[in-house]
Amino acid sequence: MTALSGRRLPDARYFQLAALATLLAINFAIIDFGARPEASVIAIAGALLTQIVCCRISGVPLDLKSPLITGLSLSLLLRADALWLHAAAAVIAIGSKFVLRLDGKHVFNPAGLAIVVLLFTSKGVWISPGQWGTEIWLGSLAGLFAILVLSASRRADIAVYFFASHAALLLLRAAWLGDPLAIPLHQLQSGSLLIFTFFMISDPRTTPDSHLGRLLFAVTVAVTAHYLAFFLQMRPALYVALIALSPLTLVLDRLIPAARFSWRSPNPQGVST
Repeated sequence: MTALSGRRLPDARYFQLAALATLLAINFAIIDFGARPEASVIAIAGALLTQIVCCRISGVPLDLKSPLITGLSLSLLLRADALWLHAAAAVIAIGSKFVLRLDGKHVFNPAGLAIVVLLFTSKGVWISPGQWGTEIWLGSLAGLFAILVLSASRRADIAVYFFASHAALLLLRAAWLGDPLAIPLHQLQSGSLLIFTFFMISDPRTTPDSHLGRLLFAVTVAVTAHYLAFFLQMRPALYVALIALSPLTLVLDRLIPAARFSWRSPNPQGVST
């Protein structure tokens, strides 16, 4: 065994936090993605506070990395007319980790669930278009992929499977309609698509444990989202497809069992947050 293979890989969440914080800083300082400081503060603070309260109630050791990632993701993706909706999103997202569990695994991606719930239950809520510009988008794509490849999360495969499936469907649709290549390429150059790919569908706590399971899940989400977007004209198609199909992860884990992912060694309560 080489020194590298015997060494414990770093917790991917530190790199994810740095990447999300950098993107939010770029939003405030260079290119306006639509995120607002007050909304971001409320989303992040709400996620942290909810995590603290839920950990105290449940007796689970406190770890603030996960709620920070959720709060930053909501800051970059969620837009709402009222500030209290950002707080509600944080509560729904973090609360779901403690309530909606099966076999010690989260059923839904926290931020994705909060976004879908608010989109269907509240007015004045929408998802950021996420147009970051080509240079920032390409840099983010390379950086976020590197994070998954070099980190302990080991979920680069599902990110590649989903992105490749989604891109192939867009390219095939453009060819079928006779659209110029610039249209699907523009559709792919979305910041919100990158966050979805690298922080939601690749979330190790809500994705299948096996490689084959992740391939099946990624392709199914891409196909379902394509149908929702282009046949049912549903704008938040990616998020709805992910949340609607999330229970499929539990089925795939039963049909194709593999080692369960954990950010760290199991705690006394057997719960990882």
